Amino acid sequence: MSVSKPLIFVTNDDGIFAKGIASLVEAVKPFGEVVVIAPDKPQSGMGHAITINSILRMNPSDIFGDIKAFTCSGTPVDCVKLGIYELMKRKPDLIVSGINHGDNASTNVLYSGTMSAAVEGAIEGIPSIGFSLADYHADADFSGAKIIVQKMVQSVLENQIPKGTCLNVNVPSIAASEIKGIKICRGAHAMWADFFDKRMDQFGNPYFWLSGKFEAADKTEDSDLWALEHGFASVVPIQFDMTAYQAINELKNWNIEL
Repeated sequence: MSVSKPLIFVTNDDGIFAKGIASLVEAVKPFGEVVVIAPDKPQSGMGHAITINSILRMNPSDIFGDIKAFTCSGTPVDCVKLGIYELMKRKPDLIVSGINHGDNASTNVLYSGTMSAAVEGAIEGIPSIGFSLADYHADADFSGAKIIVQKMVQSVLENQIPKGTCLNVNVPSIAASEIKGIKICRGAHAMWADFFDKRMDQFGNPYFWLSGKFEAADKTEDSDLWALEHGFASVVPIQFDMTAYQAINELKNWNIEL
């Protein structure tokens, strides 16, 4: 009896024309049947947003040659939902998202469309991985990241990601030969110190550009930021259950009553 190849669903948040997703498709092709559904334009910073106030469009694309591919007018999570419930005849065996232009370490995971696509896959019970390279340039060198992708995909297909989690994989922006290894980490405690650049339009009305500085005092050896700064690819398991279980008993002690 023939065994079907793993069905691998590829998406991203930088858009279907980004170099990162082309590198991801190339890296995962040897592992199974690949289907791509990606945004038709950049959707960075969309987090777990879904489209509910306008229509969604999905159109075939030949950008990856013989790889079945589609553009989606919506967000990365829209892409995952459309792929699972509208396009594919069976559930994917693996969802991979990325390779993102820029890292998604630490609290960046909360804003990332790349990682939200992977989280949506985990919610659906599908093994899912988000990949990011710590280089924002459109023409970044993804050769090292592709090696990490193949190592992680092979490991995930051979093993089982713990239920209710997906993997957040970040790769340092260094030559492939300089990557020291893969380190299992926790997400570092850090935050964006936001500020807004206030300007005036031609009518004298104010508008704002969000900017900020990433502040990370937490760089201990078990964190993803430490791993990236020291030449390791970081792997952080991410859960979609955001319940702060350690706080439940403390809240019960408040004796809140009507």
